[in-house]
Amino acid sequence: MATTTHFSFFTNSLLLLLLLQLSLTSLSSAQLKTPELDFNTEDRDSLLKFRSWLNDPKQSLASWVIGLKCSNWSGITCENRFNRVVSVDLTRLNLSGNLHPSLCKLTLIQTLILSQNNFSGIIPSCLGNLQFLKTLDFGDNRFHGVVPDSLMGLKGLRELILKGNQGLGGFIPSWIGSFSIKLEKIDLSFNSFQGDIPDSLFYLKSLKYIDLSNNLLSGILRDFEQPIEYLNLASNGLSGTLPCYSSSVDSFLVLNLANNSVIGGIPTCIASLRVLRELNLSFNQLKYQIPPRLIFSEKLLVLDLSHNGFSGPLPNIISKITEKSGIVLLDLSYNSFSGEIPMGITELKSLQGFFLSNNLLTGDIPARIGNLTYLQAIDLSYNLLSGSIPLNIVGCFQLLELKLNNNNLSGAIQPELDALDSLKILDISNNNFAGEIPLTLAGCRSLEIVDLSSNNLSGELNEAILKWTSLRFLSLADNNFSGALPNWLFSYEHIQFIDLSSNNFSGFIPDGNFNISLSFNSGKITTYTDIGSSAKFRVVVIVRENHELGFEYGLLSSVGIDLSGNFLSGEIPEGLFGLQGMEYVNLSYNSLEGQIPAGLENMWSLKTLDLSHNSLTGQVPANISGLQELQFLNLSYNYLSGSVPRKQRFWRFPGAFSGNPDLCVEFSGEGCATAKFPEGAGKMLEGKQEDGFISMWAFGISSFVSFYVGVIVIFCSAPMRNYIFQPLKSEF
Repeated sequence: MATTTHFSFFTNSLLLLLLLQLSLTSLSSAQLKTPELDFNTEDRDSLLKFRSWLNDPKQSLASWVIGLKCSNWSGITCENRFNRVVSVDLTRLNLSGNLHPSLCKLTLIQTLILSQNNFSGIIPSCLGNLQFLKTLDFGDNRFHGVVPDSLMGLKGLRELILKGNQGLGGFIPSWIGSFSIKLEKIDLSFNSFQGDIPDSLFYLKSLKYIDLSNNLLSGILRDFEQPIEYLNLASNGLSGTLPCYSSSVDSFLVLNLANNSVIGGIPTCIASLRVLRELNLSFNQLKYQIPPRLIFSEKLLVLDLSHNGFSGPLPNIISKITEKSGIVLLDLSYNSFSGEIPMGITELKSLQGFFLSNNLLTGDIPARIGNLTYLQAIDLSYNLLSGSIPLNIVGCFQLLELKLNNNNLSGAIQPELDALDSLKILDISNNNFAGEIPLTLAGCRSLEIVDLSSNNLSGELNEAILKWTSLRFLSLADNNFSGALPNWLFSYEHIQFIDLSSNNFSGFIPDGNFNISLSFNSGKITTYTDIGSSAKFRVVVIVRENHELGFEYGLLSSVGIDLSGNFLSGEIPEGLFGLQGMEYVNLSYNSLEGQIPAGLENMWSLKTLDLSHNSLTGQVPANISGLQELQFLNLSYNYLSGSVPRKQRFWRFPGAFSGNPDLCVEFSGEGCATAKFPEGAGKMLEGKQEDGFISMWAFGISSFVSFYVGVIVIFCSAPMRNYIFQPLKSEF
């Protein structure tokens, strides 16, 4: 009986122990599944300390909360086994501040990307302790100082990206090409590094991608001993001759040496780069003829030899072409190439950008240029081309820019050009075109910049121009247009400058609604840089998968109106004065009468006002002297009267009032004078005019479309077309 009782007690105790163990196990499992234990606490605390030093105006790191799983923290990735942080990617989150040293306690991290923010300070030396780091990307921030030597401890690093930190400089460390035998990519572009390229970079076998562009590097160009795929040394102070890059014959995809001091010619060995896609040697001191045997690979997509001293006939790349060529951008502008444009150019079926401006080319534009159906931009300006615009050009139905200015072209503007309904820039100025503007050009509704100046065009302004609703710049100067100015002339929402000077227009200046123009009424005092960025246009073409090519345009113009050198009469419209965004007004050399309108004091941005050589009467408005931005004033040779007190500071504009016999100008100590007033700048500028009037060009406020091309290769999905008016920047 006792034995049975003891056995029963033992059995019950064993069951209780088993139940207790199961309960503890269940509790432990439940605790392991809580969010707090899904994240290594030391790593979590390190990240919170890192965040404590940051400014986060958009609350991009609001999800960094104790209690949430690692996978819920923005930009953080943990591995599953030990819940340790292996990746921090905080790209483009508008973060700023210095880096807390706690970041260096993420000892298992493999990827650290803080690019495209506003981080500042020095790069922490403790980062060299992150032994497992493979990618370090601090690009496009505001770090300064030098690259710490401790980074040579990152033996397994594959990508080192420190681009776009202008305060980061000094000499590139000598160990940069030897600290990791796994390093594949180094990008130190757009910084302030100086001196020679370290020897170690020329021998690292694993290195495929090198971008040291836009620094202050110097020294002689050297060949690399290892096969390179991508090399960008643009915008430095490198010199010497062009190497053959013989070790990269089967690997080179991109070679960019633009904007250096490379001399000599192009060696024929460059043609042996069998897989080369993009070659940019622009803005150097290369010269001589292109060797006839230099025929590039059929894989070449981009060739930019612009802004050098090449001479002789155009190279074989376009004169002996094969149907297999896939070239999309060809820029040979700003050289001394001569002879005719070979017909072979019309066989480059993939061509999208074709630039031969500022050379010595002669002959006609190839008749079959319309075969280039993918063409988006043509610039043949500043040559000696003759003949007319080939009618076949309408086959380039995707054309966005057509620049043929400063040649010897002639004939009429063909009505069929209305087929170019995507055209945004049309510049045929400084040629010998004649006839009228065809009404059919109303079909070119996308036009933003139109320059037909300095030709022999005639007739009245027709409503074809009215249909260009996106118009920003219009110049019809130095032609033979006549008739009255239409009431709709100033009815463009985006117009920035209208130049109708040196024509035969007559009648009144239409008192239109000047307030329609956003530029005329901006109320912002702009600089030329601001003006350039206000008109936006960019061509984007796809070079290959996940890579794009961009070429951009710049509009250099003030905001204003030039109607000088015509036969206009009547009074100046009140609405023209008082526009807060207007920078330039030139109504000189007409027959305008009446008084100078009130409202000048509101023209805060006005830099140039020329009303000379008219029949204006009345007094000089005193409020002109309050225009702080005014740099040039000319009211000479009118019938103005009254007095000009010295306190109004008009002495800043010598010659501004000469030729007004009834106008009394007060001088210090001399009282009021009329006959002895110096004619100064007025006479000086007057002597520069061929037709006896002052045009906008005499003041250096010129409007033109300037262009140069480069290559943008971006490792992301190809974006939609956007618009940027500024000089092209190359970046990868």
